[in-house]
Amino acid sequence: MCSTCGCASGELRIEGISAEHTHHSHEHSHADSHGLPFAPRRLVDIEMDVLAKNNHIAFHNREHFAAANIVALNLVSSPGSGKTTLLTSTLRRMATQTDCAVIEGDQQTTNDADRIRATGVPAIQVNTGKGCHLDAQMVHDALHQLSPNNNSLLFIENVGNLVCPAGFDLGERHKVAVLSVTEGEDKPLKYPHMFAASSLMILNKIDLLPYVNFDVETCIANARQVNPQIEVILLSATTGEGMELWLAWLEQQLCA
Repeated sequence: MCSTCGCASGELRIEGISAEHTHHSHEHSHADSHGLPFAPRRLVDIEMDVLAKNNHIAFHNREHFAAANIVALNLVSSPGSGKTTLLTSTLRRMATQTDCAVIEGDQQTTNDADRIRATGVPAIQVNTGKGCHLDAQMVHDALHQLSPNNNSLLFIENVGNLVCPAGFDLGERHKVAVLSVTEGEDKPLKYPHMFAASSLMILNKIDLLPYVNFDVETCIANARQVNPQIEVILLSATTGEGMELWLAWLEQQLCA
């Protein structure tokens, strides 16, 4: 968990919000009062404290989403899976009929938020510095800046990382794990907590299947080994193949 993975508390930036108004939940150091590394019990205490604070804010976020009828989805994946391409392709297809907004999480740059804004959809960039995931406080602060409309769809594109985002509730309705066929079918077994926490697995870049050594059925079986209820959609955000299934799933969430 992030109490030991090296997240830094001083480098969080939410575009458009001054540093005085941003908060990072990782208020910790890697040495105790004697300058020694934390003992295992102390690390567990810190981890539990961080998660408890996060879950309290996530509960508040979830209440806000419910009151405003906002469907919030947390897109998680390793770097390079195609999350941003999937989002831009999705928004171009549905933003004319559905109010959408995006919170973008990256360690640095506003590149992905710029790509989202080019579709005409409002987006805010959260730069986490050395932090390896978004947390509920970051989403809370970004929400106040972004102000998504009631009865809308909010996409939260998390930092590319299949480890820490699994443990941090943002108040979302669902986590959606995006896995590309270039990554290997064993990813759900290597990173089981992420796929266990996700309601949907999107297998992206299926247009590359003729050129890579990837067994789709094995990948799906691996995902269902750690999460028997996980739904699976195969698509290519680049060619558009399978996108109608993803759009139908989104429509289901909006109507639920």
